[in-house]
Amino acid sequence: MKGRTDTPQDRFCLVGIFFFILGLGTLLPWNFFMTASLYFQSRLNNTELTNGTAVRKEYHFNNWMTFLSQLPLLVFTLLNSFMYQRISEAIRIAGSLVFILLLFILTAVLVKVDMHQDLFFSVTMAIIWFINSFGAVLQGSLFGLVGLLPQNYSAVFMSGQGLAGTFAAIAMLLTTASDLDSESAALGYFITPCVGTLLTLLSYLLLPHTEFAQFYLNRSSKYEEGTTDKLLTDGTSLENGKLNGHANCTVATVALSSSSSRDEAKLETSPNRSEQTDSSAEKASVLEVLKKIWVMAFCVTFAFTVTLSVFPAVTVDVRTAFPHGKWEHYFIGVCCFLVFNISDWFGRTVTTWIRWPGKESRVFPALVVSRVIFIPLLMLCNVQQRSHLPVVFSHDAAFTLIMILFSVSSGYSVCLSMSYAPQLVEPKDAETAGALMTFFLALGLSLGAALSFLLRSLV
Repeated sequence: MKGRTDTPQDRFCLVGIFFFILGLGTLLPWNFFMTASLYFQSRLNNTELTNGTAVRKEYHFNNWMTFLSQLPLLVFTLLNSFMYQRISEAIRIAGSLVFILLLFILTAVLVKVDMHQDLFFSVTMAIIWFINSFGAVLQGSLFGLVGLLPQNYSAVFMSGQGLAGTFAAIAMLLTTASDLDSESAALGYFITPCVGTLLTLLSYLLLPHTEFAQFYLNRSSKYEEGTTDKLLTDGTSLENGKLNGHANCTVATVALSSSSSRDEAKLETSPNRSEQTDSSAEKASVLEVLKKIWVMAFCVTFAFTVTLSVFPAVTVDVRTAFPHGKWEHYFIGVCCFLVFNISDWFGRTVTTWIRWPGKESRVFPALVVSRVIFIPLLMLCNVQQRSHLPVVFSHDAAFTLIMILFSVSSGYSVCLSMSYAPQLVEPKDAETAGALMTFFLALGLSLGAALSFLLRSLV
């Protein structure tokens, strides 16, 4: 059955299901390594005998894991802007998924391999670097792909991303609840993302075989063929074209968060957006666009810097006030990872209905900056191996409440920042604004990861 414009229907919601799985798959690497921190710490923080003396070496796994996960995101966000035009979409997406799958398999195999702590740490850090490098390319490419489809598919894709952390946290809790020994439980835990990544690859390979996806992807291909010469001869268009892959990332974010304005959302997610833009006046320079959106760029950078500076480097070391019993084994999985991911997802989703303060308001950046209060609050919780700060919030309920407010405000402020930025410029410059915001998002993640080393040492 065809619609008014002979657009095919998404039968059985197959394309929606595929993009939900693709969204889930993009953030599986980061979330599965993050929620497995207790497993890695158990293998790394053992006491060794050196010249007859017992020595316990501290590897600061959570700090290095966070830093080596976010730094490649920043680097490959820039590189993907160039690979976007030089390497085909199929190679970027399918190739990244294949390498991620192989690296997850290697991680699962290492569970059964007895290695020296130093060697295990080095190999694990290398895996984290490469798996997140491929993940950055995958995420940027998929955002560009979903940007070609109608608005609701961007929302479905990002819902999958939002639930990736919850999926990983539940997998962690299930393995903890099993009666298996720690080694077998860890093996089962890392086999789960292998299956998830394989399912993600299968979803991508099946996507072009659906009539609905073919309609939008083929229409985009036809347009690109007709504009290639213009892009190659017009310097300004070429520069902005390189940024286009990451602009689609923020366009998808805007589509999720701005349903209150149907006309704006339609413009920001239209498959023919590039055609509308090129028919307008000449695009503004990157510097001119930055002058208009610098407040939002600061907000998204600051918000992620605060979040990554303490999560998970500090929060994962918080211990329950009731150490005796089974609750101790579930405390971090529930009160740290599960609470954070659900609350962060809620904070992002609520912007669909509540969008306060407005994009021109000075209150919004003030509220974003005020989130810095969560850093000392979390550092004053019951963090183990502390030597400088006292424990002020020792009860589990206090830590959980702080985590809820911390994560809800993080998701809310980030989503508003990313959706407001393209609205502060002319429609023809919205893609450039999106690309800039994606860069500052990655910058905030990297700064927060680097700052986590200092904050953990101050506890």
